[in-house]
Amino acid sequence: MWQRLLADALVLAHGAFVAFVALGALAVLWRRWVLWLHLPALAWGILIELRGWICPLTRLENAFRRSAGEAGYEGGFVEHYVVPVLYPAALDRELQLNLALAAAAVNLVIYAFVAARWRRRPAAG
Repeated sequence: MWQRLLADALVLAHGAFVAFVALGALAVLWRRWVLWLHLPALAWGILIELRGWICPLTRLENAFRRSAGEAGYEGGFVEHYVVPVLYPAALDRELQLNLALAAAAVNLVIYAFVAARWRRRPAAG
């Protein structure tokens, strides 16, 4: 029972991490120090997609599910949870590369906005 709860909690945490990777640059507008959390997270998210790796959180979730007597799943978190919501077809290598490029492009645009805003207004205290 507790293994299933851990697996479900891990899915929520993993989803939050994916959202942070995708849009964490927006949080930098709120607090500059978030930059030092977001850049490594963004690099990790892009690297996972570019290399076609399975995130360790996915492996841990599957281990918890198997411990709870449930079936694990093949592939990664994005393929299992995100892609079915966004795309009807299965995740393939081309889609993974496009997701990595999209994450990089979205964040590049946001960081360009952040940099322009910082140049106009100096940091507080």
